[in-house]
Amino acid sequence: MFELREGYCLPKVLVGVNVGLALVDAIVAALAFYQLIRIHSRNSQLGWTRQKVFHLLIGSSNMGCVIYFVLTLFAACKGWKCWSNSCGFSLMALPKILFFAAFLLLLSFWVDLCHQADDEDEEDEGSFHEALLEKTFSNVNSLDTESHRRCFPRIVHVGSRQKIVILVTVLVFIIMITCAVIIWIGMGKNAIDSAVVARVYVDLFAILTLLLGGALACYGLLLCLRMRKVRSERALSEMWKVAGLAVVSILCFASSALVALLTNIPMLYHCYQQPVNGVYTALLLILYYFVGSSIPSAYVLWVIKELPPSITANTRQRLEDSTTLTFISDDSNALPHPPSWTAAMSLRNQVQVSRASPI
Repeated sequence: MFELREGYCLPKVLVGVNVGLALVDAIVAALAFYQLIRIHSRNSQLGWTRQKVFHLLIGSSNMGCVIYFVLTLFAACKGWKCWSNSCGFSLMALPKILFFAAFLLLLSFWVDLCHQADDEDEEDEGSFHEALLEKTFSNVNSLDTESHRRCFPRIVHVGSRQKIVILVTVLVFIIMITCAVIIWIGMGKNAIDSAVVARVYVDLFAILTLLLGGALACYGLLLCLRMRKVRSERALSEMWKVAGLAVVSILCFASSALVALLTNIPMLYHCYQQPVNGVYTALLLILYYFVGSSIPSAYVLWVIKELPPSITANTRQRLEDSTTLTFISDDSNALPHPPSWTAAMSLRNQVQVSRASPI
């Protein structure tokens, strides 16, 4: 299929590396989307949770890499002019932005855990009981609203630091689009050097990636120091997960950023018509893509592989029925904790199992 002519199509070793990287990313993307479907089927009432967003971003990023690697092979042999300019640049940059957003989101949750007050981890049962009664009263008088929520699950709550993540991601995306437009304009007869524009973007993104890896390492260390004070098997397990993610992040992100800063590997789409050292370029491709993004993505999927507790419609209905009976009963002193409180606490604990984890 691929004509291996000197200076036009890619050498055999680069074709093999591109195919191998595409297969690895396809497997990671398939696992991410498969796990996303399984998670959503168990707690679709919760809307978009943190775990679902991670799987969506990682799956989309790796699928974008698959498309980029496959099209690179075709573009090299078909001589697509647009590929060496804005098209190749956009398909190279977009998966990296999604990957960056996933780990920036992880950093935001780690920052929340490190800076929150210790007393925020424990909630007063009385205040929760009052909130439950208020919610019950609202449910009794708003049946239409509740049925609407069953059909349209609520969207996950977005914290202040998660809003910063969205803002930074959108800003990087706008910069990428702006660079792509400038590169496209540079295809004409003008003074714009498309390679310089792409080089500036690649260097800027590499610096952001290096800073992100360092921040994950620092906050991962802080979380591990805090979790060492908790004597439990679960805390120990979570501590090792955080430590592993911190180490993987700093090593993989640093290697990827250094390759981007010191070589033209991210801009290989622009240089595919030039003679290249096949073996040397292949090793750098593996270091930049496989070590820099595939390994961290696969490791995150392994860390968050545990399925959340299933929250079915029957559980929700039992909760509503029990809260309604609370208002019918007049003997409030018969039970220290009415069924509504017990059911709600059980459901609340199930929902917050994944939130208690720093991953």
